[in-house]
Amino acid sequence: MIAIIGAGRMGEALLAGLLRQGRSPSEVLVTEPRAPHAAELRQRYGVDVVGAADAVARADTVLLAIKPQDMLALLDDLAPSLAADRLVISVAAGVTTAVIEKCLPGDVAVVRAMPNAPALVGAGMTAIAGGRHAAEEHLDRAEELLSSVGEVARVPERHLDAVTALSGSGPAYFYYVVESLVDAGVLLGLPRETAHRLAVQTATGAAAMLRDGEHPVLLREAVTSPGGTTAAAVRELDRHGVRAALTDAVQAAHDRSRQLADG
Repeated sequence: MIAIIGAGRMGEALLAGLLRQGRSPSEVLVTEPRAPHAAELRQRYGVDVVGAADAVARADTVLLAIKPQDMLALLDDLAPSLAADRLVISVAAGVTTAVIEKCLPGDVAVVRAMPNAPALVGAGMTAIAGGRHAAEEHLDRAEELLSSVGEVARVPERHLDAVTALSGSGPAYFYYVVESLVDAGVLLGLPRETAHRLAVQTATGAAAMLRDGEHPVLLREAVTSPGGTTAAAVRELDRHGVRAALTDAVQAAHDRSRQLADG
């Protein structure tokens, strides 16, 4: 039995992914304090929506999909209902496994996960790291569950701030680039709807080619003819320091992630 504590955007995405993966609604318990949303979840997915303590007592895997600032209070409430053989998976940004373990009884296994926004459409990238008591079997179970919303990579926990900066915040960088391309198309006289369609499909196609395994340098070189339009464009990107700006942006996100984790 799996308990999803919190049915906000990410919690509901995980619920939908698990059911798409073939889990029966009877295998999943959900907690949601907002009565209208709880009723909607029951109707849409056919799952039981119960109190957090009840869900934790009945489940062998507990997925914590709540806001980081709510974590400590929730763990205090749940600890008496949590048996030592449970697996706890947290998707709360910045809350370390050590912090969670201190609030739980015995040797409860904790896995920390960092998903990103495309998990909402089943195309996410999630990194996971095991805590002190997490064995290979716990990481296997976490990977299986989180693969329902995209790809999963295992990393040491010390790398999760870098993961947050690269893939956690990463979708925003791509949205920013696409937004800029659309504006450039409009500046050149294209209707905004047409510019948007061109930019989005170009991004989608480029991502598909990357996903097929080609190296980004080779792909870029393949469309950069000597003396051509793309070469002129790339020269301008280099002149404006776009590569350095992206590196600095990821570094800034990394540093901010560490600040938030340190409180």
